Amino acid sequence: MSAMSYLSVIERFHEYKNALHELTASILTGIAEPLLLDSEPALRAAFHDIATHYPFMALLYTLDEQGVQSSSNIAGLHSRKAEALGKGKDRSERPYFLLAKNSDSVVVTEPYFSNNGGMLCITAVVKRSAADKAGYIVLDIDLTKAIEFLMGDLARRRFMPAFKTVYVLIVGGLFAVAGVLLYAAGTEMLSLWHLGSNKEDLHMKPFGVIIFLTLALAIFDLGKTILEEEVLMHKDIFRHSSTRRTITRFIAAILIAVSIEALLLMFKAALGVNGDILSAVWMMLTAVGLLVGLGIYVYLGAQAEAILKGGRK
Repeated sequence: MSAMSYLSVIERFHEYKNALHELTASILTGIAEPLLLDSEPALRAAFHDIATHYPFMALLYTLDEQGVQSSSNIAGLHSRKAEALGKGKDRSERPYFLLAKNSDSVVVTEPYFSNNGGMLCITAVVKRSAADKAGYIVLDIDLTKAIEFLMGDLARRRFMPAFKTVYVLIVGGLFAVAGVLLYAAGTEMLSLWHLGSNKEDLHMKPFGVIIFLTLALAIFDLGKTILEEEVLMHKDIFRHSSTRRTITRFIAAILIAVSIEALLLMFKAALGVNGDILSAVWMMLTAVGLLVGLGIYVYLGAQAEAILKGGRK
């Protein structure tokens, strides 16, 4: 499976269903000559021609009139293991054969998991007749790659491994900084036991510990968000909801850090330890402003996405 999730592929399929069916049917119609039923070299040449222009081709093969596979699997690069399989296999109960048996035109199936590679695919089938022979030409399409092709996303997908590597390195650096801050917090906590009767230090040291822990929390949460959003989870950049989710999580991490720092300033001011209550109030108001702005952004973004979806329907 590629970077797209199964759920995203199915959702996109329903959005682009007509276009996918028309494209798949037109490709198969363009190559479906009766001579392919008798010649595997011709079948291989036909597949090579279409795979050059359409990289989402998965398999091409033929069936006889009874639904038994009469050729080997002609496979794309990502399905080479399937080439040695298939010939002589009875496919008379497969949905695509049952559809094609009662039709004189190209039929295209709904998505299903292929036995040859475990990918989500759709299959196009057309019946052809030669002078002394009839059969079916079958074309399997890798649905994920076909959707990426229609969306113009193939070039970006090629760079995804490099992008993820860079994100992993950045996350590793953030986690290292968080580890240093946790070490500093631990050192400060241990030093609390050796303060003696110095009340001023006793008042200040806990604030230093909290500051280190708060910064460690904010940096760790930032790294965790980047790791989940950009590396571990599927992110559909064509959907506003994905971008909105990422921004919401980033702003939430900042809000937590700013709010805790504002509380610390307030506590310092209340204790009379280098505290400026006005600065604390302004910092808290900043956090409130961020929260209100985030709420407006999420609401307007959701409204805009609903309008766009309604327009596509």
